[in-house]
Amino acid sequence: MRLAVLAHDQFPSGAKTAQGLLRYGDYDVVAVIDRATAGDRVNDHLSDVQDAPIVGSIEAVPETDALVVGIAPIGGAFDETWRSDIAGALARGSDVWSGLHYYLGDDEEFARLAAEHDCQIWDVRRPPEDLAVSEGVARDVDATVVLTVGTDCSIGKMTTTMKLVENARERGLDVGFVPTGQTGVMLEGDGVVVDRVVSDFAAGAVEQMLLERDHHDYLFVEGQGSIVHPAYSGVTCSILHGSMPDALVLCHETGRDAVHGYESFSLPPVSEIAGLYESLGGALSPCSVVGGALNTAALQSADANEAVAAFENTIGAPATDPVRFGVDPLLEAIENGGPQ
Repeated sequence: MRLAVLAHDQFPSGAKTAQGLLRYGDYDVVAVIDRATAGDRVNDHLSDVQDAPIVGSIEAVPETDALVVGIAPIGGAFDETWRSDIAGALARGSDVWSGLHYYLGDDEEFARLAAEHDCQIWDVRRPPEDLAVSEGVARDVDATVVLTVGTDCSIGKMTTTMKLVENARERGLDVGFVPTGQTGVMLEGDGVVVDRVVSDFAAGAVEQMLLERDHHDYLFVEGQGSIVHPAYSGVTCSILHGSMPDALVLCHETGRDAVHGYESFSLPPVSEIAGLYESLGGALSPCSVVGGALNTAALQSADANEAVAAFENTIGAPATDPVRFGVDPLLEAIENGGPQ
């Protein structure tokens, strides 16, 4: 499938969905649309992902099957400056995928264009209608359930989860992926974006996805938000209690000492956050932090090694930078049942 990805003024650092599709998607990304970096190429900004031209508008994009909104802004709001590109894609007969809280399918102009040109709008955050409250049975699944959790949002949970899934499959392990965010659902092709689910049903949505995948030996659950985030802790807790994981992988970014977007809130010490996850999850089903994933993108290689070693000591478990150094230490800890 051929995709174009919309990332105006946010590529690459503010375009998590764009990065996820470029790095892990089984798609041919033919262009990134970003007026701020038009004329560059993706690999001018990101290494180890598929390359593509960066263009200024939909008019410069070759024929595609779908246009994807590759930005995940706080609150999932729609920016009116994107309207011409989305309308232009629909007028060309391209499907549109969006992970915004603003449903493009409910927009009168977009709905009309999709009907006129026989294309589809996939509002990825729109939840299924058949969700129910949790029955508290996730702890009974046969699979080993591994959940990525974070000290903050935008810290690397989705990247860590995808790296674990890919490398576990390369090892020959029988692995299922449980996507809980818009990028993960786009990559997997199904799933539930938990932060859009009515709160009574959020844990149940996660539980349902686990039960549907319980034929695997390992289930890797994509975490969201942070238990110490002033806005997003609710979805974090729903995923933690809905999945009742056996193992937690704690994600952090070196140098992050305040909540992203809420900088008046300082992050508690990392060891304290790890303990909060273990005690809150363990209230329903025993779980422990078996490893850590540290984002060291801002550091030089030598400093990154030192930072990972310090992070290991802090959490008392094996750690790595999944992008820089791979996830073998984490997988070995998971297979062995935790730190040895």
